[in-house]
Amino acid sequence: MSKRDYYEVLGVSSNASEAELKKAYRTKAKELHPDRNSDNPNSESQFKEVNEAYDVLKDQNKKAAYDRYGHAAFEGGSAGPGAGGFHGGGDFSSAFSDVFEDLFGDFRGNQNGRQRASRGSDLRYNLNISLEEAFSGIQKKITIPSSVNCNDCNGTGASGGAEPTTCPTCSGMGKVRAQQGFFTVERGCPTCSGMGQIIKNPCQKCKGSGQEEKERSLSVNIPSGVETGTRIRLSGEGEAGVRGGPSGDLYIFTEIAEHKIFERDGKNLYCRIPVSMTTAAIGGEIEAPTIDGGRSRVKIPNGSQSGRQMRLRSKGMPALRGSGNGDLFIELAVETPVNLTSEQKDLLKQFEALSVDNNPHSKNFFSSVKSFWESVKN
Repeated sequence: MSKRDYYEVLGVSSNASEAELKKAYRTKAKELHPDRNSDNPNSESQFKEVNEAYDVLKDQNKKAAYDRYGHAAFEGGSAGPGAGGFHGGGDFSSAFSDVFEDLFGDFRGNQNGRQRASRGSDLRYNLNISLEEAFSGIQKKITIPSSVNCNDCNGTGASGGAEPTTCPTCSGMGKVRAQQGFFTVERGCPTCSGMGQIIKNPCQKCKGSGQEEKERSLSVNIPSGVETGTRIRLSGEGEAGVRGGPSGDLYIFTEIAEHKIFERDGKNLYCRIPVSMTTAAIGGEIEAPTIDGGRSRVKIPNGSQSGRQMRLRSKGMPALRGSGNGDLFIELAVETPVNLTSEQKDLLKQFEALSVDNNPHSKNFFSSVKSFWESVKN
């Protein structure tokens, strides 16, 4: 059976660039890999065919020989004119390594072994503060449990702080290779767990981990204007790194407690203040509290109804990033008097009898109700 044209195998033209050849090869290799085509008995031979084609076409000398003589350039187990000694069977291990990274990770690995030092884990801390503290900003002292470098071994994990020795199994690579069929697979070294080093005499205090659990106290500056969910990052205040690696970060998330008087919406504050029926009717003044602990006098217009809002500019929360404060909105809640005496009731009845055009909302409502009843009746 004659061999297929190498360009046809990869699905490219004869003038394809190196980048186009490599891209086509990777696509085909992924598509035809036997591990992904267990139901296709021809996948292994097709996969080998793709590797053989790419191994020739990626090499300028072999490609030139193939373009000139075709498959005849490599027949007979020896090189044709200018072929450079390629065998028809296809020594495609070098070609396969180009795509192995895409299929299974870094095939060739780090020649210096796995990075021995690794970064510590990040930590999260939920901090509850009051609305007043969010308004003014505050310095909080917090205590966090975390892993820190062992004092006895200085984080090396070895007794007396000695340096770990090179793993004899992987020679410090952190990986071991195993031949499986026509390709090589790399796995983490079982002796050193991929670290590339072993500890002969582990530290008694940390049992060779190089770390110990310990509570740490930190002073944290909370800026004014924070909201629930605001994230504050403290670089290097997370868990200690392994084998001298850098520490992780500490992330503080703020949670603002509910307030008895104010409600918050972004930079603005809302305060619902009860006013007497008399003050709402004839007007007057009230004192409104502000988040900074102060007071503001607010004039109540006569005839004010429940739900009316008045704005006190710049009396709200400060901006976390920016300048200026939000506003404070005062909402009136007209209060109906309770526990009336007989005299108060008589006075209210007299007032009701004298009321003609004092209740415009009631007059408009009952006029609409009357029209509704008449329309239903007709």
